[in-house]
Amino acid sequence: MKNLSNFNLLIIILLFSSCRQQPFTGTVHIIPYPNQIAIGTQYRPIGKNLSIYLSPESGMDKDYIEDLLSDTGVKCKFTNFKWIADLTFDIEPDTIGLEGYRLVSNDYGTKITASDTKGLFYGLQTFRQLITSQNNTLVIPFVEIADSPKFLWRALMLDEGRYFKGKEEVKKLLDEMARLKMNTFHWHLTDDQGWRIEIKKYPLLTKIGGKRDSTQIGNWNSNIYDGKVHEGFYTQEEIKEIIDYAAKRQITIVPEIEMPGHASAAIAAYPQLGTEKQSIKVPTRFGVQYHAYNVADPKVIQFIKDVLDEVCNLFPSETIHIGGDEVKYDQWKKSAQVRNFMKEQNIKTPADLQIWFTNTISHYLENKKKHMMGWNEITGVKIHDYTDFEDAASGASLAEGTIVHFWRGDPSLIKQTVKKGYQVVNSYHEYTYLDYDTAYTSLEKAYHFDPLAGITGKETDLIIGIGAQMWGEWIPTPSDMYRKLYPRIAAFAECGWTSPSNKSWKRFNQAAYKENLRWKQLYQ
Repeated sequence: MKNLSNFNLLIIILLFSSCRQQPFTGTVHIIPYPNQIAIGTQYRPIGKNLSIYLSPESGMDKDYIEDLLSDTGVKCKFTNFKWIADLTFDIEPDTIGLEGYRLVSNDYGTKITASDTKGLFYGLQTFRQLITSQNNTLVIPFVEIADSPKFLWRALMLDEGRYFKGKEEVKKLLDEMARLKMNTFHWHLTDDQGWRIEIKKYPLLTKIGGKRDSTQIGNWNSNIYDGKVHEGFYTQEEIKEIIDYAAKRQITIVPEIEMPGHASAAIAAYPQLGTEKQSIKVPTRFGVQYHAYNVADPKVIQFIKDVLDEVCNLFPSETIHIGGDEVKYDQWKKSAQVRNFMKEQNIKTPADLQIWFTNTISHYLENKKKHMMGWNEITGVKIHDYTDFEDAASGASLAEGTIVHFWRGDPSLIKQTVKKGYQVVNSYHEYTYLDYDTAYTSLEKAYHFDPLAGITGKETDLIIGIGAQMWGEWIPTPSDMYRKLYPRIAAFAECGWTSPSNKSWKRFNQAAYKENLRWKQLYQ
């Protein structure tokens, strides 16, 4: 993160001391908390009608501003005259670094400046949280903020492979992410239990793979099923609509298309993709499945490339997530075709074969000017009990430019990965899995997650961010999801934005309580 410039404290003191308003007696609640902030002792009434000036190059969306501030009771009136505006947005090059902003509020109004639209957008989110009521009047305290994020990757993952939620629920999530300055929506669109994205060249992926006959309920060991058909998928037009909606909220959508494991739904649709090439049904039970793509078959590789062609054409994101987790190697080890292929290619172990496959896809995406990302199993290290020691990688290495998404294993594996020069997104499951019960991952535990633990020096630059995961096995309804998500998502937002030296659990907990009053309306 670019170092923030020092405040001109003399100017702040003069501004505060010259004001004739009554003392500000409220409390400032901001999530994520700014990295530099000076709060004055006085305030400025803003009333219910707020005049707003947007510079021509600001890129700010008037409709979004009106909608966001309506929750505070403010009505927006836009003006072309900067000098009469209560709130101004201006682009000033080199203001404070990528996605950073400055916000100054005093007797003359509130001024937000940034070097890009993202920064202005995040300044707006802070402004919203500064609005409070004093003596039955909407006010904003005198304040000067110089703020920019700790990490440029601040993600929430939604798994819809297990339960399809639909575009309106996705939009609600994007709204809340924007309020919390989260900038990456990791969209898990395919898994064993469902394929949720239209691929025009392969219509059976959604016709067959997007539907299952029943669903396991209760817990991982349960033998109870609901007996209800579950289905749903997004058309490409719906995906374009959601991408546009996210972009207006400064959020990039990173799609995840699982491979070579978690592929049962695709294999149910097209059995020739599987290693055994046998007909199967879309699984109704959760947990790690047996089936995997036959990566030794050129026709399967071509299928995957065809799918990625459509995915890359849909999503502007520079990063494509290919999953790569929890591959059971049993089918590969039993397959004569796979064994012969490994011998021909001098591939020694199943993990080496997965690395070969991963690199094949990485190079394909690189030619399409995309970066490939995958869960940390793609490094070939053994992290699961069901993987034999002799099946781990024997020396094969990932292609340069691969982004490793760490979720499981000893955290020392992160250090090993960055030492090899790979970028890492830290999503260590002990802290970031939102499907875990709050008794296990409490709000306080989530808040104290340190993505850089054990990483020092220049290697910290390779930890590009944090991701929180909303896995879907046990959240069949939106209300179930919201109960798990809020308020813990706020903890991860602050972990991704605010430097550890500026964090305060007590202050955050008070602010989260206030925000949670609004979030509870989503599921009560």
